[in-house]
Amino acid sequence: MTRRALLAALLAGIGWPAAARSQDRPSYSSRAEVQQFIDEVVGLHGFERERVEGWLDAARYSETAERLMQPAPPFGQRDWYEYRARYLGESRIRAGVAFWRDWSSALEQARDWFGVPPEIIVAIIGVETYFGRNTGNFRTIDVLATLTFDYLRRAEFYRKELVELLLLAREQRMDPLDFKGSFAGAIGLPQFMPGSVRRYAIDFDGDDRIDLMSSPVDAIGSVANFLVEHGWQREQPILFDAVANENIVAALGGGIRAQVTWGEALAAGVIANLPIAPETPVIVIDLPYVDTTGATARLYRVGTANFSALLQYNRSYFYATSVVELAAALKRAAAPS
Repeated sequence: MTRRALLAALLAGIGWPAAARSQDRPSYSSRAEVQQFIDEVVGLHGFERERVEGWLDAARYSETAERLMQPAPPFGQRDWYEYRARYLGESRIRAGVAFWRDWSSALEQARDWFGVPPEIIVAIIGVETYFGRNTGNFRTIDVLATLTFDYLRRAEFYRKELVELLLLAREQRMDPLDFKGSFAGAIGLPQFMPGSVRRYAIDFDGDDRIDLMSSPVDAIGSVANFLVEHGWQREQPILFDAVANENIVAALGGGIRAQVTWGEALAAGVIANLPIAPETPVIVIDLPYVDTTGATARLYRVGTANFSALLQYNRSYFYATSVVELAAALKRAAAPS
């Protein structure tokens, strides 16, 4: 059982007391810091005070969301192969091929318009929500209010996203209380935060509204648009095997951006025969895993600007590499026999 699943199972066992404690808490709008937030929203964005107070009065503290957002306890060493196995099972690959077949027209259109291959878009949606099966059932306003006012670890980020939710609801002529998603506040098939919905989501099915919760076509176009806005390059390869070591990775800067050239990586000691020019921007990453002796070993990869675009979606090397490998598996499985 994964760490998140174990924690969720434990929380499920205490769900009734958590709900009771949530009901006993004073309403959000009764708190001084929430009134300050309301002042800012009304003053900067022209909302009616009574409406914002009403939405926040209706918001409920989510103990489950706050607990799930805590840093995972150190159960053991990080293991690339363990993480990879979550997303490359046969059932997910079969479901991905079916999703690809069902929405092939939109995926081909996204390839034509944005230059993002269908398998990459399908893999992202597959990793994020199992192709729409697991989009989350947390009310988004509850999650964002909780993470803004009760979970101080990243309060400023979630404060901004709570404002983005209210703006998104106004733009889409929806009630802010109607949005549902993950325990982190992400929405729809591609799991965009409200701010990302406003900046990168598009109406790709032509019905004059953006709907990431129930329109796979909008989700497909929005994922492609997000990647392009974060530097995706048409026809550029994504990720390659390489030989390196921890010192080389550290010397080249790490991070999530392709900020050194392939020529500089070669000069630093990376070994690989890649079909890219020396001036191509790259990022060199490591993927730790536990070997048969229980020790930590590492695989090394060289990513291009396209891999960096995937890291803008989720800053985890494990995540982005899983997307690349799931995409490759989907392409093989979907190929004519």
